[in-house]
Amino acid sequence: MKLKEIAGFLDSAVPLSLQEDYDNSGLQCGMPEMEVSSALLTLDVTEEVVKEAACTGCNMIISHHPVIFRPLKRLSDSSPAEKIITRAIRQDIAIYSAHTNLDKIENGVSRKMAEKLGLSDIRVLSPLKDRLLKLVVFIPDDHLDRVTQAVYEAGAGVIGKYDSCGFTVSGTGSFRAGEDADPFVGEKGRIHFEKESRFETILFAHLRSRVIKALLEAHPYEEVAYDIYPLENQNTAAGLGCTGDLNDIMEEREFLKKVSAVFDVELIRHSVLTGRKIKKVALCGGSGGSLAGAAAACGADAFLTADIKYHTFLDSGNSLLLADIGHYESEIFSIEILHELIIKKFPKFALRFSEINTNPINYLQYGKSQNA
Repeated sequence: MKLKEIAGFLDSAVPLSLQEDYDNSGLQCGMPEMEVSSALLTLDVTEEVVKEAACTGCNMIISHHPVIFRPLKRLSDSSPAEKIITRAIRQDIAIYSAHTNLDKIENGVSRKMAEKLGLSDIRVLSPLKDRLLKLVVFIPDDHLDRVTQAVYEAGAGVIGKYDSCGFTVSGTGSFRAGEDADPFVGEKGRIHFEKESRFETILFAHLRSRVIKALLEAHPYEEVAYDIYPLENQNTAAGLGCTGDLNDIMEEREFLKKVSAVFDVELIRHSVLTGRKIKKVALCGGSGGSLAGAAAACGADAFLTADIKYHTFLDSGNSLLLADIGHYESEIFSIEILHELIIKKFPKFALRFSEINTNPINYLQYGKSQNA
């Protein structure tokens, strides 16, 4: 398939509009019209990963962390990012990254962590705000089903675990067609009254263009009357971090041992052990220390994340167990999410997981240097 097909799918499935302002998710390098036969999935793109892709016949690399995170002023060998991009271009290998947008989608990085731990009743820890819109449109009664179905198929009407959510009320619409109009009903120059339905539904902001396009294509009127309102509601299905419950209450040490086994972590930085029981767990893949307050506020007994700062440990006191399991370790399962999304859409597309450990952090334990 062409690169633009799979890149376009990922742009939609993991919306670029969800990424943080500082981020640079999306296509890093590659020509949209190039043919891609297989892709290598990796957390980070390094020179070794580019070499692995070339050796295994993969002409595309899909990663969680972007290669181009800061603006590049040149393409030479003066920085790691420049070396990676130039080598990929020479090998005719495309690179695509899904970073903070992959963190925020409904089945994102933190939820995958929760699933690996076997948590139940999984919910978003910090839901997205200012990302919901309400669509209101007036539809002639005999076209109501057609138009609403088109809008739903475009992605509108999703609230949590429910889809096709909307509200309809009947009424009478009026209009007068001008001399240059081509009215679907009524006559030019005369006021016409038509039995119509006011239909309203909800949509995510990143779907606005797609939903409106579907609406206009399905609606019979030459000029479609519709309104879009921004909503202050939280999007409880998407956001940063998540919470969930362990099936059984655990002692702190028992819980940390389980975490170590699940995420293959040999060194966990954690707050003081107080003998608390662990039942409700909050998690955030990557650098989630800023959500420690939210984790405590929601009643979590423990919070798993990475890159926790000294003062975050200090300020948390004994409110909950903080556990820093490492950035790489907390996000390593992100490539499984990408695999699941792509295979569901393109079941015959060849994917393989990178065999290279790209973790740049090493730990010294008992006099031995060991990559975690």
